[in-house]
Formats: sequence, C-alpha cells, structure tokens
Amino acid sequence: MTELPGPSLAEIRTARERAAEVAVVTPMEYSRFLTDVVGAPVHLKAENLQRTGSYKIRGAYNRLSQLTPEERERGVVAASAGNHAQGVALAARELGIRATIFMPIGVALPKLQATRNYGAEVVLHGHVVDETLQAAAEFAERTGAVVIPPFDHPDVVAGQGGLALEILEQVPDVANVVVPIGGGGLIAGIASALAQLEPELGRRVRVVGVQAENAAAYPPSLERGEPVAIGTTPTIADGIAVGRPGELNFAIIRDTVDTVVTVPDDDTARALVVLLERAKLVVEPAGAVGVAAVLAERVVLDGPTVIVLSGGNIDPMVMERVISRGLAASHRYLKVSIPLPDRPGQLARIAELIAEANANVVEVLHTRHGFGLLISEVEIEIHMETRGAEHAELVLRRLREGGYRPRVEPD
Repeated sequence: MTELPGPSLAEIRTARERAAEVAVVTPMEYSRFLTDVVGAPVHLKAENLQRTGSYKIRGAYNRLSQLTPEERERGVVAASAGNHAQGVALAARELGIRATIFMPIGVALPKLQATRNYGAEVVLHGHVVDETLQAAAEFAERTGAVVIPPFDHPDVVAGQGGLALEILEQVPDVANVVVPIGGGGLIAGIASALAQLEPELGRRVRVVGVQAENAAAYPPSLERGEPVAIGTTPTIADGIAVGRPGELNFAIIRDTVDTVVTVPDDDTARALVVLLERAKLVVEPAGAVGVAAVLAERVVLDGPTVIVLSGGNIDPMVMERVISRGLAASHRYLKVSIPLPDRPGQLARIAELIAEANANVVEVLHTRHGFGLLISEVEIEIHMETRGAEHAELVLRRLREGGYRPRVEPD
C-alpha cells in the first residue's frame, strides 16, 4: 500500500507499550439495544472509563515520554478547556515534568479541579479558546516550555492509534469503527493503524467519523481537499468543537477514513440518555456522537461494529440540561401551552384528561398575559412526562378531543 503520512505501525505499537505505563485497557461493552437497531453486533469501546476520563492520556503520555532531558527541564504547556488538559497534567505528573495548563475563564469547575489535582499549574485566561491558545503560545515563547498540542502531532496520533490495537484484540472480527472527530487526532490514529494492518488482517475495516453539526470542519475540508477553517456555533458537544482540522490529521483522514457524517445536538442528547439508561454509562456529549449517528441512521453499517465512547467528563450541571434535552428529543418530556376560558374548573379538567392518558404532570405555569390571548382567556403551560412519541401524541389527541388547543413548546 502507499505509505501513509504520520506514524508507522511500528511507532503506533511502541506508543501503545509506552502508554500502558499509565493508561488502562478500557472495557468493550456489547450493546443489545444498539445491536437490535443496527441488525449486527455493536460494541462500545468505553474510553469514558479511561484514566482522566478520556482517551487523551494515551497521546499526551506518548508525546511527553519522548521529550529530551533538556526539554523536560523546561517544562510543558498546553491550552485546553477539558480532556487534553487532564491528559497532559497526569502524564506530566507521572513523568516528573512541570506542567502549566491554560484554561478559559468560566471553564467547568470539575475540569478545573481535576487538572489541578493532577498536579498542573492552571492559568485562567481568555473567554474564548483562541485567547487561551494565544496566551499559552506567549508563555512558551517567554519561558521555553514545550507546547503539547491536542491532536496535530505524530507522537499524539501514534498514542491514540494504540486504541485500534485494543479494539482488534477485543473484537477480532470488527468490520466498522465509529469515532468522534474534533481536530482529528483520535480518528487519525485509529484509521492509520487499521489501514496499515489491512494486509495482516486480510480485510479492510471501515472507519466512520462523526462530528457535531454545529462544529463540522471536516466535510468542507475533505470536499476542498485541504483543511478549511469554519465558524463554529455553540454545541453541547463542546469537546469536539474545533474550527479547523489539524494538518497531519487531515492528511491521514483524507487517505484512510471512509466517511464523515454530522449529527445535531438533539440526536446527541438522545444518545446520552440511551447510554445512561441502556448501557449504564456516563458519557460526555462529545463522546456520544457516534451512538447518535447510529441511532439517527446517519450511517449504514454492515457487520460487527465498534463505537468509540471517547470521554466521560461532563459537568453534572451540564448533564442535567442535556438529559432534559435528550428526554424532550425522545418525546419523553412534553411541554405544551393551552389557552383556556378564564373560569373555574378548567385546570382540573385538563389534569383529568392527562391522567386518563397515563401521563405525569411535573409542573404547571399560569398566565393571563400570553401573546394572542383573548381578554376572557388565560394560558397554562404544562410540563409532563410521557413514554415516548406515540404516548405523547396520544396525550395531545386526548386534549384536542376534549376541546382544547395544545401547542407543543420547545424545551
């Protein structure tokens, strides 16, 4: 086969041996629920259970372990809002290297505390990641500290590539691997390893990348044939919200990844709820996009499939909001507004109809000042729990049959 850019298979194997000094072999969980959805065996590679809560420790440790004594003496610096920060911090602590991590102001408290607990000095700077990156670069120029990039470096790619070797050991007959994409370090490592192993395996393993719809730089970049910078918009999958592919990562992905698809936030939130309920796994939104793509049928899979759950670092406050959004996206949480005549007994009648449909009311709001109301009307907003799309439609039908005009509100 044509020689690929980036690390060789030998370098990936060596990187895996290095990373084994600190990283654990994460579980491979069989998913009956997703198997039924796909019609073929589906397994979940639980990197959310990795040390530091994500795969990032693999590449960070491989990079830091190859620094010269003189570079180690200068220390390392990185900029990150989460997983990369924790990976670098732990790797530096294990190797006895001083680490300074720049994080944006307002970073989630659990991520800030975890990075500090791993022994790094944390500097809060900037309200957007670009400002944080610039501050880290200036610190490196001023002090001589070695910058540890999150994805665009052959040592980092090689470290992440070790994950492919684990996947093959745990699911030898794997036909498809579905991987989240931000900058591209993880999928570049996995796809590169699998491509180079193709002669040894005697078959091709299909690699599918998944990006958040609001931060998807790879589809336009692959179409143009070079990395393209895009403007990202807010996404719950903030861990993969990267506006431009890495140069090395793009070159590898262009040559080895079969397809890249995107998923909206609602599908990602729904996937997170499925993982909690069905797999009993806590996964951050960025780590759940592969499951989201499968549930939303964004990709057609044939044969045994492994979906990489890339991380589990989620702020409990964010989790609460994402779960609510996921329940709404699954029609398990229904919010409706209903205009009513302003006379006694109407609320009781509404509650009776909902109870007869076996839905559970969790909150009621009442106003006389809703837009478009007649002078003789009031409006109530009812939040209720349902059992899914069919049940939600049944509740709405019962309300309409009762003479009311329910309007479904966005969550």
